[in-house]
Amino acid sequence: MSKKKGLSADEKRKRMMEFFYEKKDFFQLKELERMCQKEKGITSMSVKEILTSLVDDGMVDTEKIGTSVYFWAFPSKASQNRKRKLADLTEKLNELENKKKSLTDAKMKAMIGKEETDARTELLVELSRKQEEKAALLAEIARYKECDPEVIEQVKAESQTAKEAANRWTDNVFSIKSWIKTKFAFEEEVIDKQFEIPADFDYLE
Repeated sequence: MSKKKGLSADEKRKRMMEFFYEKKDFFQLKELERMCQKEKGITSMSVKEILTSLVDDGMVDTEKIGTSVYFWAFPSKASQNRKRKLADLTEKLNELENKKKSLTDAKMKAMIGKEETDARTELLVELSRKQEEKAALLAEIARYKECDPEVIEQVKAESQTAKEAANRWTDNVFSIKSWIKTKFAFEEEVIDKQFEIPADFDYLE
């Protein structure tokens, strides 16, 4: 025959609480060891361990009177504990719901004016390209700074042509910014931030 499987810790805790609720009385450890084994099938050797865990979790009350230590648990306290826990969880749920609403509102507010448009995308692409051209031209000028006069004059002429082209696009950017300010009443700082236009963006001198 197979060996009978023992009770798990959770089952022992459940049965011991049933014992207290059924008896509605006060007990010493020795009494619990004897009665729980007889009535609930909890071995006397494990009663103290299970009892301690229930006391630690606040499910069983204990008090030392004189030289004796008594233990008890009444259904009314369990009901009060459940109500208190439910109230705490309800309060936490409400707090989380309010926080979620605040975050959602903040997100919606932050998205105003940041919608992706074709004009914005084209402007960003063109701005990036012109910035790269500007950096390349400045590097080219620096590389030929100490070269012979003819090369320098050629570079200057090419740079002037490129600078004029860059400034035309710079003028286009400023025109678009002016149109946006007039059309949507946005501050210039807001436009620069939304289209990622650097604070020092300006015509080439």
